[in-house]
Amino acid sequence: MNSTLALENSLHLSRADALNIAKEILLAPAGISEQDLQKTLAHMYTHQLDDADLYFQRTHNESWSLEEGIVKSGSFSIDQGVGVRAVSHDKTAFAYSDEISALALRNAAEATRVIGAQQKSTYISPKWKTPATHALYQSFNPSDSLDAKAKIAILEDIERKAKAKDPRIVQVMAGLAGEFDVVLVARANGVLAADIRPLVRISITVIAEQNSRREMGSSGGGGRFDYHFFVKDKIDHWINEAVRSALVNLESRPAPAGPMTVVLGPGWPGVLLHEAVGHGLEGDFNRKGSSAFSGKIGQRVAAPGVTVVDDGTMMNRRGSLSIDDEGTPTQENVLIEDGILRAYMQDRMNARLMGVAPTGNGRRESYAHAPMPRMTNTFMRSGNDDPAELLSRVKNGIFAKSFGGGQVDIVSGKFVFSCTEAYLVKDGKLGDPIKGATLIGDGPTALNKVIGLGNDMALDDGIGVCGKGGQSVPAGVGQPTTLVSALTVGGTAG
Repeated sequence: MNSTLALENSLHLSRADALNIAKEILLAPAGISEQDLQKTLAHMYTHQLDDADLYFQRTHNESWSLEEGIVKSGSFSIDQGVGVRAVSHDKTAFAYSDEISALALRNAAEATRVIGAQQKSTYISPKWKTPATHALYQSFNPSDSLDAKAKIAILEDIERKAKAKDPRIVQVMAGLAGEFDVVLVARANGVLAADIRPLVRISITVIAEQNSRREMGSSGGGGRFDYHFFVKDKIDHWINEAVRSALVNLESRPAPAGPMTVVLGPGWPGVLLHEAVGHGLEGDFNRKGSSAFSGKIGQRVAAPGVTVVDDGTMMNRRGSLSIDDEGTPTQENVLIEDGILRAYMQDRMNARLMGVAPTGNGRRESYAHAPMPRMTNTFMRSGNDDPAELLSRVKNGIFAKSFGGGQVDIVSGKFVFSCTEAYLVKDGKLGDPIKGATLIGDGPTALNKVIGLGNDMALDDGIGVCGKGGQSVPAGVGQPTTLVSALTVGGTAG
């Protein structure tokens, strides 16, 4: 095994050595030195630029899937490349190559620097500085934590246990995925930073059948761990949840329609907050004035008690990063505090144009994409209410325990979200499960209709994927039990 692969396959790499490891994996095989990075940036700065960076990445991906009792597919891929970005005022030029080489770097720099007018170079090669980062996860390759036989056994065990739960479970689909991501960022201001990111996920979907009616239930989880995170108790919990959800849906009745009081469950229902509110708090929309929250810093935008946070520093969470994809350390950002808008999430370009500091929210899907302001782990903080007491306040409404897909207008926050598990609530009591319920509204209005917050804030189990501008990144969501005085419920009942 060569030295580069030995580094990639080590299970316990020191966080303090992340930069050296990244240089060995990304730069050394191509014969690229730190001086070459400085020369490339200096070449770009023979044109008038406000910012420039080089983003190197190598990613190992694997996935295994089971269907109809058989592990039908297993895939493994390695992808690597470099993205080069030049920024002039609010304009961005970006080029990338799936080959890491001195020539590819030079060609990408040549292509992007023309965004600025030519000038005599004022670039002085900086002494590289590496920002202090958070040790949020260990630097190991998840793929090496279990062999192929053990990975297949996990999926087969899920299928066997799920079917044993109830004879009505007729089909089980399960997936196991792992990723090992090594990134290095070199910026024109002298920042040289690296991150080594593990990520794993299990997904479980079951189909239950009764009297020719079929319903589905799903569960799963993950985070920045290796496969040993998936201990028996965790997997059994997700199996139970998927089966329980499917069987509940078998007993569901058509959902009513109309304006109703809505109780949103803790944890995963925070995806509605993420989509309908979180995107509207990203810096690019607010700089352009296209968000419902534009120009409202210091103003009330939500009911008292509502505090919304984006925090990229949470240990081992799916949305966490030691540094963002511009080399800025992540941080806890309080966006809305007790109903008052305090801040937006910023990448470097939007922060500079808005006269504020970057917040560690510059993210990109890969080296082939330019960064933009994105969420990490976004959640609403707990309140002081007992969740059961919140339910007791509802005369006629629904309890939304889990969500599936939805449609959201990021600019306005208008949303239509489908409930995958929901119940009628009558005179404070949980009633029949309902099928086909959708929640319709807009994020800013819904925030102002929050009339109760439980003391049970929970984060999702580690399954979230956020899409924006054609790019997907892992993200986390969460919230406590939340009582909303009125939302429009779209139903299927006649």
